[in-house]
Amino acid sequence: MSDETLGRDETGVLGRNPVSGPQNPPHSSPSTDLRDRARGCAVGAAVGDALGMPLEFGPPQPAGRLVREMQGGRLRPGTFTDDTEMALALAESLLTRLPLDPADLAQRFAAWYRAGPSDVGNHTRVVLARISAGEPWEQAVDAVQRQRPDSAGNGSVMRCWPVALAHWDDPALVGARLPRPSVPSLLVADSLLQSRVTHPHPECQAGSSLVNLTIYRLMRGAPPAEAVAWALDASGVPKPLRTVVEQAPACRREALENTGWVHHTLESAFWSLLTTDSFEEAVVQVVNLGRDADTAGAVIGALAGAAYGLEAIPARWRTVLRGEWPLGSGRVWQCDDLIALADKMISR
Repeated sequence: MSDETLGRDETGVLGRNPVSGPQNPPHSSPSTDLRDRARGCAVGAAVGDALGMPLEFGPPQPAGRLVREMQGGRLRPGTFTDDTEMALALAESLLTRLPLDPADLAQRFAAWYRAGPSDVGNHTRVVLARISAGEPWEQAVDAVQRQRPDSAGNGSVMRCWPVALAHWDDPALVGARLPRPSVPSLLVADSLLQSRVTHPHPECQAGSSLVNLTIYRLMRGAPPAEAVAWALDASGVPKPLRTVVEQAPACRREALENTGWVHHTLESAFWSLLTTDSFEEAVVQVVNLGRDADTAGAVIGALAGAAYGLEAIPARWRTVLRGEWPLGSGRVWQCDDLIALADKMISR
């Protein structure tokens, strides 16, 4: 964790007290700085996923012996998992159809599921099995949620970041303190919708919107505490989830549970974003909490990548990053592929 003093800034959010930098004005094309942060978001999400992979389902690592290098586990060192694979499916859907077409996304997710990924979340597996069997996505997801009404996992927040890149220039958000009621936010709408395809619980949808609104502000140069405060107001998250995020920076490391519940994932991610001052430290702190380490790592990786940019991601992590996409194709994605994807998403 950072040695900086924690306190409430002028927005009222508890976090480290960063030095505010100039804000990027609205652009008709992305600035060099925004492009670097978008690249950082995409690569950072995959890096956090891969760094957390061998620590998944394990206990928290002792504070004095944190894992800081890519290690092997069920996959070879540097390999990203289902968190990034589902994000890539979402990104490709958005590049094909914008605003998001949920039927197209559902079929892409189902194709990924049928290809036999090494890991699939429990809730996601049940939904995609029904869609793969021919059930319409709305019917499938509603049936599963009725069976499990309290199911609020992190399977949609882990993959949501491509929406923030696709809508980097959302007219409802550019130059506005909050989304203007007269102009619907496509970033918010698509964040909610991509969650609804598998995770319709209100807190899963709101969590996805919160993460993407935070990424949006971070890509435009807002300090983390300011970006989070703005996103909390703009997303209108349910009060219990808002409280979790607002109180996260005051949590002791030992109290963070980091399970697959969306509350715990967002608590860990925002705790680290607001109490560290570098990409490396933000991601290291989260993945070493263990349990659902790869998913929490993907979320903080996307946030910290947007906050600090591509060049802040250690080269020793970027050079070993890898993963097959599409599954079964034999094509191995590396860091440069994720950079190209980010460029394509913000240059459409």
